[in-house]
Amino acid sequence: MRTRRRRLVVTAVALLTATTALPAATAQSRPSEASQAPRISQQHPSHGRLSAVIRYTEYGIPHIVAKDYADLGFGSGWAQAADQACALADGFVTLRGDRSRWFGPDAETDFSLSDASDNLSSDLYFRGVRDNGTVERLLAQPAPQGPSRSVKDLMNGWAAGYNTWLKQNRVTDPACAGAGWVRPVTGLDVATRAYALAVLGGQGGFVDGITAARPPTAPTTATEPALPDAAAAARGARELFAISDMGSNAVAFNGSTTAGGRGLLLGNPHYPWQGGRRFWQSQQTIPGELNVAGGSLLGSPTISIGYNANVAWSHTVATGVPFSLHQLKLDPADPTAYLVDGRPERMTRRSVTVPVKDGAPVTRTQWWTRYGPVVLSPDGELPLPWTTTTAYALNDPNAANLRFYDTSLGFSKARGTADVLRSLDSHQGIPWVNTVAADSAGHSLFAQSQVLPRITDALAAACSTPLGRVTYPAAGVAVLDGSRADCAIGDDPDAVVPGIFGPARMPTLKDAPYVENSNDSAWLANLDKPVTGYERIFGPVRTAASPRTRGAVADVAALAAKGGLTVADLQRQQFANRSTTGALAAADAARACAALPGGTATGSAGTAVDVSEACGVLASWDRTMNRDSRGALLFDRFWRKLLGAVPSAQRWKVPFSAADPVGTPNTLNTDAPGFTKALADTVTELRAAGIPLNARLGDHQYVVRQGQRMPLGGGTESLGVWNKIEPVWDTANGGYQDNKFGSSHIQAVGWDGSRCPVARTLLTYSQSSNPNSPHFADQTRLFSAEKWVRARFCEKDILSSPALRVVRVHG
Repeated sequence: MRTRRRRLVVTAVALLTATTALPAATAQSRPSEASQAPRISQQHPSHGRLSAVIRYTEYGIPHIVAKDYADLGFGSGWAQAADQACALADGFVTLRGDRSRWFGPDAETDFSLSDASDNLSSDLYFRGVRDNGTVERLLAQPAPQGPSRSVKDLMNGWAAGYNTWLKQNRVTDPACAGAGWVRPVTGLDVATRAYALAVLGGQGGFVDGITAARPPTAPTTATEPALPDAAAAARGARELFAISDMGSNAVAFNGSTTAGGRGLLLGNPHYPWQGGRRFWQSQQTIPGELNVAGGSLLGSPTISIGYNANVAWSHTVATGVPFSLHQLKLDPADPTAYLVDGRPERMTRRSVTVPVKDGAPVTRTQWWTRYGPVVLSPDGELPLPWTTTTAYALNDPNAANLRFYDTSLGFSKARGTADVLRSLDSHQGIPWVNTVAADSAGHSLFAQSQVLPRITDALAAACSTPLGRVTYPAAGVAVLDGSRADCAIGDDPDAVVPGIFGPARMPTLKDAPYVENSNDSAWLANLDKPVTGYERIFGPVRTAASPRTRGAVADVAALAAKGGLTVADLQRQQFANRSTTGALAAADAARACAALPGGTATGSAGTAVDVSEACGVLASWDRTMNRDSRGALLFDRFWRKLLGAVPSAQRWKVPFSAADPVGTPNTLNTDAPGFTKALADTVTELRAAGIPLNARLGDHQYVVRQGQRMPLGGGTESLGVWNKIEPVWDTANGGYQDNKFGSSHIQAVGWDGSRCPVARTLLTYSQSSNPNSPHFADQTRLFSAEKWVRARFCEKDILSSPALRVVRVHG
């Protein structure tokens, strides 16, 4: 056996050596090894002395071996293009501001790279970024403020690999086969994609508000809009930083809870199933330098969520608000000038022109201030008007952040959670997520290390406008007085760049028996070690948690108390499919249903509905969202209707208590007027669709891939299920068909004392979005059956794969 292992390693090294000796094509060469400041290419790097070996194993997972970072980027770009050419090309059309040119100005975007509502708005924003040279300036900054040499090499190499694949292969995906918009890219395009991901929670969420902002055309005597009530302001403020289609669970256990005294990590990010914000799996290896596996967001040259021989990490969308608003006092004589300490400053005018399909180019003006762009509210609940006296500007510190890839690369090379924390502290590149990690030495880590504007509670107290005095306590959204210089955002001496919090202020918990996050604040990362003492902009403390957090914390605390945990326990947790809400409310609902006179309830149409059958179905339901669970679909549809019919303040009889954040609120208020209406409407809906009230969930919650129906377990956010999915309801066709977002790149990772991590992974929507690919639905089939991929990390495992296919790629 020892001789065979040695032979396998020698074979892998020989493959790499043979590849790097291949003759090169004649165009652009690899960046010089001696260069101290490699430039990001603004040309189309499609050839050169770049090469890599890609070993494909089961489910089309590539294991990329290269001799340096430029080659590794090349292999990654080539392999991503092979699986995701159309999704990637569509994203690059977005980043170039060319959607209106190819698809028309009014079509809706897929929201992968911003929340722009249509192509024109998206193009106006991204062309503005290009025209202003925003990304080029960030690339020119020395590390750690800007990207390192290694990351620049990765980005340039990725672009060359993508271009080489396009040149050497025919696109077969019907989404873009033969399309003129599938074009070569540059290193700058790759960097711009990183920029777009960084600002998703800030400028990216305000694109419509940035591109639609116009100064008033004439003086008006109209009064300023009235402030919304506190509840409406809080709702509007929360919507401003809710990144659509995003969530996640992650838990790390330390060695005191595990069978072998080593750490364990379960990561379950909730991301879109379609479009350009999908994950893609790979292993990246530079012998002697880097060896890491996991999921990369499309277009990313580094592993976003993953593991190596010593450490594993995942991310969850955080509660920190990554922007601030600044209320401007305008010059009475000029609505495009604003006053700071009584002195006028003119806004900067940026004109942007967008080419339009079958029409004349459109030119619009964007207005920028010392704080950032002038914005209008993207929704109606939080008024941000531009009047003759007032306007609002957006400060987004992630608009100066191209440090995410360096942070991720630091994770990839880490030897333990201490190195993960060191990478967070030294790069400060995480824009809108928490980090949860575990290592082979038995350590655990939770860190809410985010790039947030440095707004302390003291600054908010001194400088909030009347609107800010409502939104900051309620939602962490600061609205500061932009007319006062003493209200400028402060600096921390340990911060990588000015205007953000330094590492010492980040909510962090090290070496707890478990750390868990399901998109609530850092406060409940561990029930026995609550995290407090952070500024409100990071998130709340002692407030009601979501049903998913309540169920997750209860589950992992019980697992930690049981002890002796293994990777198999993580796998069971992923697919337990327990509904926290069902456990809290189903019995109450069943009892109240059974007590209804005559077994009838009045629905929205005003007619009496016989609901008696539903009472027994709810009572016997097993409180899970498993595929074969009977009653799960009935409760799901009932609960969705109840949320719309009964205000949150009336939903429970026992209110929330910070002393029992997992157990409260509880006891469904079945006396609320909307309860019986929701029950009647649910029964009416299911009967109209021809769905039995006791139908198995998987018969009516499924996706169809390549003509095959694949039933899904799991459930929506409000049900409090770890295995979250957000399926699309179609009454006319009898249930939930397809899935918008939810569980995506799942990984359960531990260590057993050998050199190889024990890892089980699952990419729920599969590796390729091309329906002609053999890897379009293979892992989706596994997800449906609640099965896993046994990860191949070590050379002996990769080279012994029965599906092994070796590809040598070069320019």
